[in-house]
Amino acid sequence: MPHALWHLSDIQSTIQPAEQPDEGLRVQAHYSLVSTGTERLVATGGVPRSLHADMRVPGMIGTFSFPLTYGYSWVGQVKAPGHPLHKQMVHTLWPHQTEICAPAEALFPIPKEVPPLRATLASNMETVVNAVWDSGVSLGDRVLVVGFGMIGGLLARTLSRMPGVQVQVAETDEQRRSQHLDMGFEGWDGQPADLAFHTTATGGGLQQAIDAVGQEGKIIELSWYGEQEAKVQLGGDFHYGRKQIISSQVANLPSGHRARWDFRRRKTVVMELLKDPGYDAHITQVLPFAQAPAFFEELRSGVMPPLGTAFDYSSKI
Repeated sequence: MPHALWHLSDIQSTIQPAEQPDEGLRVQAHYSLVSTGTERLVATGGVPRSLHADMRVPGMIGTFSFPLTYGYSWVGQVKAPGHPLHKQMVHTLWPHQTEICAPAEALFPIPKEVPPLRATLASNMETVVNAVWDSGVSLGDRVLVVGFGMIGGLLARTLSRMPGVQVQVAETDEQRRSQHLDMGFEGWDGQPADLAFHTTATGGGLQQAIDAVGQEGKIIELSWYGEQEAKVQLGGDFHYGRKQIISSQVANLPSGHRARWDFRRRKTVVMELLKDPGYDAHITQVLPFAQAPAFFEELRSGVMPPLGTAFDYSSKI
């Protein structure tokens, strides 16, 4: 029987068996990625009750009131002799577990040019693609990314590939600041930005993004706060400067794309972007799956997590 990471309560996680449906394709896990912001909220019981239905992911067992399995960037190899996807490496939104049984339509084939570990970035890259679409970023724009976690880092790299776009990063944590400088992303020089992307899920970070943009500048808010409040000052030049705060969220396509795009087309773009080996730098820690409970114990404690953490399923539980 497959084993999954279970959050038993807001203070305890463990690895236990997880029953799977009888129908679907059997897929053996290779890697899964932790989305630290969202998964910390899930593991600490911070999902608002009003969003319990919307926040469910395919394959999730249990409820947000505990116990539950969770996660949404999983890569494995199909084990279904006779099926066209047999032996194909695939990506899917599924909790952290050793094996799954999923419908074929839930599995996205990974191009050969994208290594399985890098492919775990796909779910977060969909968030990035949505945010870029929501922003309307254009040639020559000065762009500030506030926060260099997983999403902020992927945003900085993706935006830097766009011709003429000037990307800078604002980060208060010394280790994260060192990481973005080592990757070649400049720190903020204090000059007004045309756009700011905010990713820290803190009121201070959002305030910095608001203050950083110039007249009629846009702030793209990617943070998910759960039930946490964020206090910001909307006095000063916010109103006079006609600044805009735009919420960007991955579960829906931006309105300007819905008539022509679907989620699979968006993921095709993501996989094309992930052919760039530069994205490998954003996975800074790979742990055996057996260490997943200990990782979440640290995450709950408030310790700043590594830039990107993936679980490796090559060792048997």
